[in-house]
Amino acid sequence: MRTMTSMDGITAWHFFSLRGGINIEQVDWNNAIVPFVCAFFMAAIITLVGLPLVIKACKYYGFYDLPDGRKVHATPVPRLGGMVFMPAAIIGVCVAIYVVEDSTRVNVSISTLMMAVGGLIIYVIGILDDRFGMKASHKFIIQALSALILPLCGLLITDLNGIFGLREIPIWIGYPLTVLIIMTVVNAMNLIDGIDGLASGLSILILSAYTVVFYIYDHVLIASLCVSIIGALVVFFCFNFFGRQGHSKIFMGDAGSLFLGYVCAYLSIKSLFRPIAPVDCGEEQMLISVSLLLIPVLDVVRVAIQRWVTGHGIFEPDKTHIHHLLMAVGLSMHAALYSILALFFMICGINYALWQAHFPLTMILLLDVGIYLFVVMVLLRMREHE
Repeated sequence: MRTMTSMDGITAWHFFSLRGGINIEQVDWNNAIVPFVCAFFMAAIITLVGLPLVIKACKYYGFYDLPDGRKVHATPVPRLGGMVFMPAAIIGVCVAIYVVEDSTRVNVSISTLMMAVGGLIIYVIGILDDRFGMKASHKFIIQALSALILPLCGLLITDLNGIFGLREIPIWIGYPLTVLIIMTVVNAMNLIDGIDGLASGLSILILSAYTVVFYIYDHVLIASLCVSIIGALVVFFCFNFFGRQGHSKIFMGDAGSLFLGYVCAYLSIKSLFRPIAPVDCGEEQMLISVSLLLIPVLDVVRVAIQRWVTGHGIFEPDKTHIHHLLMAVGLSMHAALYSILALFFMICGINYALWQAHFPLTMILLLDVGIYLFVVMVLLRMREHE
């Protein structure tokens, strides 16, 4: 039995006008305006109030991200900015639920509740790691346990929707595959948080897309969660990207990046999980998650393989991530951020065009990998000549 078909025969790509179907303008957004605006601004206000307090506390207790040979900042920077993300998101969601006109549209599933439990575990571990430091192996085990929560409550991948010719897969493969994907996304968001605005900027774009996806599917609660986190991230981005070192600048730390990764992993799998419907639309839904998460996931996979091949530990830090390569060829930190965001939009645009042209999902995925590897190879060649 398939678990990744569409709801009421409507696919997420349809409302982006992919291969026809309903258009996004046909969706009634009036009922979403008030709860989404309230959720966004409540989370933004909490973050705006909370971040200066966190900065002050970090300065008082000496909780800094210290510069070293791998990091790009030259002076100590407070690193617990991600502490405000989860409280801001929870309060924002509560406000959205309170003001929504039709309370029957707020459905709390078991997987959503368990996501909150897993997210809380990841959030606490991130804070402890930011404050005291944890061995990578210990974090890996706890991440695996947190990832296992979702498939245990029934949210797991059971259909690959034709990627490399594979469709339905047995449950004994679905469980470890789901855990592996969750852990990969969590660590991808954590490790791509290497320059100002990158993790928060990508997360804003990813969550914005999922806001549309889940509102179309009438998951008001999940869409409100996305909007709340976006509100917190927009304020954080301003502190992180525009803040002056020694004054208002702050990093999100593992508490923020791990939490964002867990939420994005949950959303990517949840968007594939649909009740049975007359139309099989799993490929379109799969393409959405592939397009949104491609850059951070490919980057962490490439770096892990490269470390393993060269005889280094896969958890050993280095300067081989894509943002490091961009800066190594002479780009500033801000220029590197703009370049990666441009690559994100380019890949999404190419995928849109290819899907409209009826290219198979496997071919699109292989092309995406090829584009990413081509960019990396060019950067490596340029770095050699610097």
